Formats: sequence, structure tokens, C-alpha cells
Amino acid sequence: MSGRGRLTLCALAATLMAAGALLPLVDPATWILQAAFLVAVQSGVGALARRVPLARPLTVLAQALVSLLLLTLLFARDRAVAGVLPGPDTFVRFGELLRAGGNDVATYMIPAPDTPGIRLMVVGGVVVIGLAVDALAVTFRSAAPAGLPLLALYSVAAGLAGGGSGWLWFLLAAAGYLLLLLAEGRDRLSQWGRVFGGAPRRDTPGFDLAGGGSATAPVRTGRRIGAVALGIALAVPAVLPSLEGGLLGGSGPGSGRGGGGTISAVNPLVSLQDNLNQPENREVLKYQTNAADTSDMYLRLVALDQFDGTSWKSSERPIKDVPERLPTPDGLAPDVDTTEVVTNLSAAPSYQQKWLPMPYPATQVKVPGRWRYEPAGRMLVGDDKQDTGGVKYTVTSLAVRPSPQQLASAPRARASVVKEYTRVPESLPQDVRATALQVTRGARDDYERAVKLQDWFAVSGGFTYDTQVSSGSGSSAISRFLKDKRGFCVHFSFSMASMARTLGIPARVAVGFTPGTPLSDGVMSVGLRDAHAWPELYFEGVGWTRFEPTPTRGTMPAYTQEQAPSDGASDPAQPSASSSAQPSAKPSVSDSCPPEARRAGDCGEAAAPGAAGPGDPGLPLGPLLWGVLGAVLLVGVPLLPMVWRSRVRAARLGSPGRTPRETATRVLAAWREVVDTAWDHGILPDESRTPRSTAERIVRLGRLDGEAAEAVHRVASAVEQVLYAPRPRPVSGLTEDARLVREGLRAPLGRPARLRALLAPRSAVRVVWGASDRWTATTARWSRRRTSLLTRLPSLPHRPSRQRS
Repeated sequence: MSGRGRLTLCALAATLMAAGALLPLVDPATWILQAAFLVAVQSGVGALARRVPLARPLTVLAQALVSLLLLTLLFARDRAVAGVLPGPDTFVRFGELLRAGGNDVATYMIPAPDTPGIRLMVVGGVVVIGLAVDALAVTFRSAAPAGLPLLALYSVAAGLAGGGSGWLWFLLAAAGYLLLLLAEGRDRLSQWGRVFGGAPRRDTPGFDLAGGGSATAPVRTGRRIGAVALGIALAVPAVLPSLEGGLLGGSGPGSGRGGGGTISAVNPLVSLQDNLNQPENREVLKYQTNAADTSDMYLRLVALDQFDGTSWKSSERPIKDVPERLPTPDGLAPDVDTTEVVTNLSAAPSYQQKWLPMPYPATQVKVPGRWRYEPAGRMLVGDDKQDTGGVKYTVTSLAVRPSPQQLASAPRARASVVKEYTRVPESLPQDVRATALQVTRGARDDYERAVKLQDWFAVSGGFTYDTQVSSGSGSSAISRFLKDKRGFCVHFSFSMASMARTLGIPARVAVGFTPGTPLSDGVMSVGLRDAHAWPELYFEGVGWTRFEPTPTRGTMPAYTQEQAPSDGASDPAQPSASSSAQPSAKPSVSDSCPPEARRAGDCGEAAAPGAAGPGDPGLPLGPLLWGVLGAVLLVGVPLLPMVWRSRVRAARLGSPGRTPRETATRVLAAWREVVDTAWDHGILPDESRTPRSTAERIVRLGRLDGEAAEAVHRVASAVEQVLYAPRPRPVSGLTEDARLVREGLRAPLGRPARLRALLAPRSAVRVVWGASDRWTATTARWSRRRTSLLTRLPSLPHRPSRQRS
């Protein structure tokens, strides 16, 4: 086989081995067969084009065209000319599938189902990576840079899996890359060429065409490049944040700053599970209310009212300006007992998402900023990048207390409500409805059926609350949950709502927070672990009514229990509204709306979490995929210093430590963070100074004053305590002090200097220093070992020299 033939096969193998890292992300993994076939055909076309031979750009173009034809045949045959040739409608179809795939990625846990959109994304991505690897390694005869697209493929997989792609996939990708480098080196050696430097003389010591002697320059160079690439491949997934968004937490759209863990309205299932498994219950909001009983003070974010068989989502609905008083809740009759409750809420600065947490049903909201109102779900959504970070607001709501008799005698809901909120997908297994009928056997009305469903899940059905389960939210996942009887609030609420719909009871799922934990001053604290989902069922005359099927979480409503205790608001004076709790100004409505803003709910229609607007134009496949690859290559690598710096900051400012030794380590780490932050903003470190002198220097050169200057001196004093005091006092607030210093150093700088500190932090040079130190230590250690080994070898006898007589 020729050298180019070996290179072609190695490039194909390297691509598929790296694509193995995507296998755990999608279930079933049959997509890899399609990807392998397409990449193999693409490689064959390249081999034929190079035999003709065609010019290098024409070879790559021929491969790209054939790949496009095959993708059209597989994913958009009905929109193609003659079923094969791509036309304008074909690219519209690709855009629709990619948009749906993006929504599916934001909706499902790993492993995600093999939907057409996700399949196009993974198959198309592997094809694009395969084209790049083949073009670089074979067409342009440069195998070393071909590691970049392979690295991008593995890093994306590792990032989506939260760094959990596993050593097997890393070793496969690494082995593929090394195989490619060795094949290129062998090909060059077979032609007596050298990659670097001039051609060797055949009488040069160490040159042996048969392979003996010392390693040649191409082999040494390939080894070095391979080692560097493997090191980067190990480091990049470790510092990349897990690509997990969610309605209640995680990164992704609306990512927060500093303290980590921010909120976006995308994926309730993933974010809820992540929040419930957090090691620390980070506070997201506080509130104070005049309600006599806070056990029913659920804070509701969004209602998921559309079940398509793959997940529960919010319907796309029109939104409008927030009225002075919200309309009467849909379906609530005047004879139902209600009490007006006033609640003052304050969101943490790091809690940033588009939906405003409120008690349900709210009747008046006083909130600063730009907010819009969605009437069907009675939700407020941020407009023009408005989010909840640091917002203080006041909500007036109703404590609705229907009696069991009112719920039992409720007439059938209006036809429009029944039609919209009892719809179930055809893919819902029959055992879901059969189980619902069995559980509710003997019930005389919808109220009794709802209570029987709730009690079966929460009490008598043998279910176990477990946040560690790995399960989806689609039709088959609900059926599996009913058999396994193990899950958390998402599974309980999704399943009860689905079963209620099969019984003809209008149902939807609400996502938000349970009431939280009371503090000593009468304030309620809500943390990430209070994230929750619960079903809401509709009863004519009462409206949307909360149920609680999740065991050990929240409280069952009084109207679902045999003896309904009284509830209401206390008579004390209403809570004083903060100065920021003013009615929001009316936001302007733009005449046009881009797809991204429509999906985020920033337009005249409330975009559903995870759903796209119907008017979004399809995106052409070619520019999109090439843009993704270009972004990874041109943007991803330059951003590595910023990502590394963020990871280091998070590690340094983590938990305060439990033992005195850990506390001392954290104090010194916080001081290093302050010094490096000053360095990033142009103040070079001076290791010869004391902590106090260094703090004075940072304050002077950084033009700090007020809280920022005090924060620097507090951290410096803490360092002196740790270093010199016989018994250092406990230190708290270092994370907040570091944040104040960072904001103080940024304040006097212009935008270019701020971007320089963010994107290219000067302290990132510590990576190079650390690598250099480790390399020096490693070479010294190996040198000592080699010397030790040589000294242990027995001395060889000297052969006597011949003397002339």
C-alpha cells in the first residue's frame, strides 16, 4: 500500500476513534454506523481525487460536495431535487433539524434520545471533522495540525458529559492521533525526506534506513507533537465547564459570574437534578411574607403545559406588558375562600435567569427592570436581557383554599381547556393509562382520582425518592419510572400529570422552588436544593390547583387531606417594600425579532423553554458547520487562558476548610488570588514585599478606595495571622473580599484594559512556569535514574591494545 493510502486509512481510523467519545451521549448509538459510512465514502472520494490528481482545494471541494449529497440523501431526501441534489428547501430542512437538535440537547439528560435533529448534529459533526482531518493529514500532508479537529471532537464530548467521557474514549482518540503521526513519519522516511532541517547525509552516525540507530528527526518531532497534543487533550476537558443548562441552575444561557452556578430557562430535568445533588445548598433568594403558614409558599417560575412524547415544555404564547394588577386567575370562582398575601423577595446577585419566581397565583407584581407578562401561565419573563440577578421585588398573591367539596363538585372544564391540557402523544405507552385506571379504581370524580394518584406516588405506591437516578423525561421514561419506582420530583410530577391527562383531567407541570428554610429574623431562605417540580390540575371554579406526589419533598395541600386545617394571612402590617420594588417601566417592543431572542422569550411571543419560534428561518448547513469548526479553532484556543483563570479562581475561593491546616491553605490561596487579580490588571507581583506592604502597593497602584481597599487589607491581615500568629483566628468572607478587589481594580480601567484582563490574564503565565518547573524536575529525575542504573551495571573488561613490536 502506498504512503498516501496508509495515511488515508489512518485519518479515517483516527476520526472514528475520536468519534467514539460521543457514543455515551446518544442512545441508541446506531448513528455511529451512518457516520462511519459517510466518512469512509468521503475518504474514498479524496483518495480517488488525489490519484487523478486534482488540485488540493478541488480535492477538498469534491469531498465536501459528496458529503453534502450523502447528508441530503439521509436527512432531507424529501426536500431535495430528484431526491439527491440539495436545493434551497434542503438547507431549510437542515436548519429545521439543527434547530430542533439544539432544543433537544437543551432538553434531555445524557444519554439523549436519537432524535433526527441530534442525529444530524452528531453525524454531520463527525463528517466535518473527518473532512478536516483528511484534508490536513493527507491532502496537505501535515498530520500534526490534524490533531486540532480531533481534539475539538473529544473536548466537546467530554464537556457535554461533564468531563465524564472516560479514559477508554480518551485513549482511543489519543491512539488514533498517534497512529496518524506515525503513519506520516513512516511515509516521509520512506521518501528519505525530513520534516525539519536539511536532508541527512547517508554517512551520518545514527542514520539507518532499516530502522536501527538513533531516532530520526521526524520520529522525534512526532513524539513531541503527540505528547503536547495529548497533554492539551487531558487539560482541556478538565477545565471546560460542563455544558449543562437549566431552568433552575447550571451554566449555559444566562451564565453567571464569580460564585458559580447561575440559572437559565432551558432544561428543568438536567438542572433540577444537578441542583438537588449540589454539595452546598447555595442561597438563590430570600423573602418575607405576611402569610400565617409558609408551607404552601411555593415559588413558581414557569409552567410546562406541552407534552410531545419526548419532554414536557412550555407552549409558545404571546406576552405583553405587565399590568398594574394581574387579571383574575383563570377558572377561579368568587365563592372559593381566598386571602391576599404580600411577599417581599430579594434574589441573590448570582441567581440570573429569565423567569421571575413568584407565589401562585400572583395578582400584583412590583419589580424594577424590563419584564413581560404571559397570561396563560401567569409568568413574568425578562425582556431585553433582563434577569433576576440581585432584583428586589414585591408580589401580592392569593392563598386559595378550596374545600374538598368544592373540588369534588367541580363541573367539567371548558372544552378549550380540556382539548389543550389533556392532549397526550401517541407514543405514550398503554401501561401509563392502564396504571392510572388501576390506581384510581373506585373514584367517583376527578378530585378523588387526583388525590388517589397523589397518595399512590407519595405514600402507598412504594416509590423511593432518589436524585441519583439516570432517566429521561419522555414517554418511555415515564413507563420505566412506573416500573422502577425510583426517581425525583421531575419524574413524579411528569408522571402524575401524564396519568391525569389520560384520565381526562387537565394537567400541567410547574417548576420552581419549595418554600425554603426559615431564618431567625423571620426571613425565609431558598437554596438550590429547594428546586422542585410539581403537577397542577385544573378544576372549574377553582382554577389550577397544586398537588404534591413527591415523597419527602414539600407538603401535601390541605384540600387533599381528610381534615383540612385553616390557612390564611396574618393581620400584621404588610411588609415594607424596598426602595427598588417599584413598578417596572414599559419595555419597548421591537418590530423584528431574531430567532435567539424568540427562543429566550424576548419578543412579542413567549418562547417556550427548549422550543423554537415558528417563524425562525432555517440555517444553511454548510456555513453553520464550518462556523462551528472555525469557532472551535479560532476562538476556543485563545480562550483557554480565561477558562484556566476561572477554574483557578473557583478552586482558590472554594470551601473555607474544616481543619486549621485547610483554613490556612485557603487563606494563602485567597491571597494568591488577590495578587494574581492585581497582576491581571497590570500590577506586577513583588515577592520581596510583606503582605501588608503588598496590600498598600495594590491599593495605591490600583487606585482602590472604600470597600475594595478595605478588602485587600483584610485579606493581607488574614495572611499575617496565618503566617505569624500562634493561634490564627478563623477567617470568613474571603470570597467576597476577593470579589470586591476584582471589581475595584476593574472600575477605573477602560474597556480594552478590562478585556485584556479577562481574555488574556497575565497571571496565566504561571501555567508555563509550572510546566517548565515540572519538565525540569522530570528530566532531572530521569537523569538521576539513568546515572544510578549505569553505576549498577558491571564494568566491562578493557580489551588490551595491540603493541607493535
